Amino acid sequence: MTGFAQSEGESDGTSFLWEVRSVNGRGLDLRFRLPPGFDALEPGLREAAGKVLRRGNIAANLTIRRARAARPEPDPVMLDHVLALALALARRIPGGAPPRAEALLALPGVLRIDDERAPPDEGEARAILDGFGEALAGLVAARRAEGARLAALLGNILAEIADLHAEATALAQAQPEALRARLRDQLAALLRGGETVPLHEERLAQEVALLATRADIREELDRLASHLAAAHALLDEPGAVGRRFDFLVQEFQREANTLCSKAATAALSACGLRLKAAIEQLREQVQNIE
Repeated sequence: MTGFAQSEGESDGTSFLWEVRSVNGRGLDLRFRLPPGFDALEPGLREAAGKVLRRGNIAANLTIRRARAARPEPDPVMLDHVLALALALARRIPGGAPPRAEALLALPGVLRIDDERAPPDEGEARAILDGFGEALAGLVAARRAEGARLAALLGNILAEIADLHAEATALAQAQPEALRARLRDQLAALLRGGETVPLHEERLAQEVALLATRADIREELDRLASHLAAAHALLDEPGAVGRRFDFLVQEFQREANTLCSKAATAALSACGLRLKAAIEQLREQVQNIE
């Protein structure tokens, strides 16, 4: 299910912006783009998202801006260490000059830069997590609004399937007579040079009955009616129903395929193909349901 939401906030001079997007997906796929130094927040973010989302490909982007200017600060431990080494070395060199401050500060690790790459402190981390919760709430609201529109669309598709089911039921009544006519035509085609072969009606009726049994689609039509009722029940059910709807659509497809394979008339075959097209539309839209 698609959706978009964002939230922004500020904590101790650090401003942040969350942008969260959702597109269709069979499962829940979470992808975070966090600034360097903020990776430790990801487990908590995933836990928060997993509590309110069940399906979809979710992309969450965090942008950080810190008001305070980046400034270099000495690392006290490293500075003391290199200073002690430099003084000890100067004492061992006769007439050696004492170490210069700029030379010590130029050594790797002595200076560190406090900038946007620095990990968040506890207050910043809490504010960022709260902001993500707000963005998630906005995303859920957007997905629910889309869900209301999607429910109406699914209702229309199910109504179309119900109409095709009724049409197929009516056309199925003509199957036995169509099979009888086809069998007569096939037998007539086997006659040679105008020879006549007596056709026993009883034997013909037996063959037609056998073919009609194999082409009987009443079970498929009954199961389609049951699936339609189950689909409407899922639409009325609160909570996540997407996965169950997925499996139900597979049953729709199975019955439609069998119906087409058993069709003995062009009209029923055409009806079955339209039924399969409607079920495919249903399958595509069901991918949007959480």
